[in-house]
Amino acid sequence: MDKLNFVDIEFDGPKATVTLNRPEKRNALSLTLMGELIAALRAVGESEATGVVLAANGPVFSAGHDFADMAGQDLAYMRKLLATCTDLMTMIAELPQPVVAKVHALATAAGAQLVSSCDLAVAASTAGFAAPGGKGGWFCHTPMVAISRAIGRKRAAEMALTGDVIPAAKALEWGLVNYVVEPDELDAATDDLLARATRGSAYSKAMGKTVLYRQMDLTLRDAYSVAVEAMAGASQTHDAQEGMAAFLEKRPAKWQNR
Repeated sequence: MDKLNFVDIEFDGPKATVTLNRPEKRNALSLTLMGELIAALRAVGESEATGVVLAANGPVFSAGHDFADMAGQDLAYMRKLLATCTDLMTMIAELPQPVVAKVHALATAAGAQLVSSCDLAVAASTAGFAAPGGKGGWFCHTPMVAISRAIGRKRAAEMALTGDVIPAAKALEWGLVNYVVEPDELDAATDDLLARATRGSAYSKAMGKTVLYRQMDLTLRDAYSVAVEAMAGASQTHDAQEGMAAFLEKRPAKWQNR
């Protein structure tokens, strides 16, 4: 992997932390930064890490797309930029590890999309979320794909049409984040959630995450068809059989991640 200028990666035992580090530009998602973030997440996905924290440095988690990167660009460039953003958001869902967003401050537009795309999210009480295109001249079409799937139709419409900042407490009520804590508790709360989300077989977790997202957009009957086949097949893996045996024998399981 080439040197990264705007993204940091840190490994601490089974945990990987990927940090947006372009604070002077409010961690705006330029084409370059998104490319670096894709590279960083790919590297983590191929590593031995069992879980990922997505964090950011500076006074803003992410201000969304970088207008300086887009103003005056032609249609071909904008399609490329938004396709790259789509690749980034879908990559998070496709990573084998659970990804927890650690949101310390404001996340707007594609920044809120980034949080919504993570599997889980913990926010500080100082954080806020917005899709401000609704009160400007460029509607937040792509951010609302992820946001609407997290919070539902009516609440998504309110965010998209008003452009108002949703405070952390309301983001929790709406389902945009899992927990809201005081700023000095954010690190501990994020680590606690990641630890709970990564216990057990990493192999089973990776399969489970894939099927979880696959079945969500299907009809009820089709969702069950996918889930039944996945669960039946997974029952034949080593870790599934080991988990059953450990339960019946009242002993700790010995995972082999296969």
